[in-house]
Amino acid sequence: MRISVIGTGYVGLVTGSCFAEIGNTVTCVDNVEWKVRELKKGKSPIFEPGLEEIIRRNQGKRLFFTTDLAHAVRESDFIFIAVGTPPKPNGEADISNVQTVARGIAKAMNGPKIIINKSTVPIGMGDLVADILVQDGPTGMSFDVVSNPEFLREGSAVQDLLKPDRVVIGATRRAAAEKVAEIYKPLNCPIVITDLKSAEMIKYASNAFLATKISFINEVANLCDKVGADVADVVRGMSLDPRIGGQFFSPGVGFGGSCFPKDVSALVHIGKRHGYPFRILPGVLSTNQCQRTLYLEKVRKAVGKLKGKTLAVWGLAFKPNTDDLREAPAITIVNSLTAKGARVRVFDPVVDEKRSGGAFPKAKFCRTAFDAARGADALLLLTEWNEFREIDLRQLKRIMKNPVILDGRNIYDPAMVRDMGFTYQGMGR
Repeated sequence: MRISVIGTGYVGLVTGSCFAEIGNTVTCVDNVEWKVRELKKGKSPIFEPGLEEIIRRNQGKRLFFTTDLAHAVRESDFIFIAVGTPPKPNGEADISNVQTVARGIAKAMNGPKIIINKSTVPIGMGDLVADILVQDGPTGMSFDVVSNPEFLREGSAVQDLLKPDRVVIGATRRAAAEKVAEIYKPLNCPIVITDLKSAEMIKYASNAFLATKISFINEVANLCDKVGADVADVVRGMSLDPRIGGQFFSPGVGFGGSCFPKDVSALVHIGKRHGYPFRILPGVLSTNQCQRTLYLEKVRKAVGKLKGKTLAVWGLAFKPNTDDLREAPAITIVNSLTAKGARVRVFDPVVDEKRSGGAFPKAKFCRTAFDAARGADALLLLTEWNEFREIDLRQLKRIMKNPVILDGRNIYDPAMVRDMGFTYQGMGR
């Protein structure tokens, strides 16, 4: 297949690189010149396990990078749009990047094309892209617009694309959907073919449901704290019910990232626009924000007056195995603490000061987890990196001023840590 992928963010770069890995000729397009230069050298601008190896293996053979959108369109039969749709202040998805790319595709079309929306877009975006192609494209040019939402998890995105649990393809013409399905045939996975709007809805509904599970178990954890129950036991007891399952039942300081907050907000906005006000989803978002506030209150109670206290923070990215800080709970928590006069020292295995982009202006970045914890009045764990699970807790206790752990991800066994002499607080434990 001759494929172009417009946008080299998490979705576009993983998609394009993996399509090349399974034998297609792929051109990835981005309008940021330095990113394209680095990619041509085989260097990934994002941290994603396994991605850079795939780029290096295929770059210049089946995988190409360019800033020339028109050239990529002319040389391709399938064109994937994988640009960002960030939230506006009111929660609505900003579709301007998709519209700009659609206009560029329209002006460059030189024959029949299949244009595939990979970006997470509001329901009805496929029709809007089709309208742009008609208005700005050559008269009478044939094309199809297809929706192919992504279900990639940062930190395991390469695996998710090469071994997907399902592929969803929505189109007006089934023949177009079946042509796109051919790209995925080597992956031997279930392929769901629907109409355009149903495919777009599947993406939003999936993320909104998973976010709901997280907020639900966080509320249960909050009540466990009040009544003296252990949410870990509660989760174990619930998860054995096959109707419920255990995925996304991890209490903590709340979800972040580029998908859940944005997509839930967008779905709420779509509901309002169509005269259906969601009742559950606004609560999901509210609970998620409250988790940060509740955690900060735990910190205040554990250390007393914050001004002048030295606090160690382990983990900045919104989840392990990524360098993504979008909507990361650590941003709110760290900056709230420094604003109250605390001296905050931070460490993340991947996110250093340069990668943070100034998100933590008053925090001190440290080279190791122990550097951050040395002399600290409390340790705040905000991202569940494996490095922190396997840390030498006896050494940690020796170097801290006060052996206090506020485990925002419940990675430690409370009884074991307390037996070692720590004051320990988890979430719902």
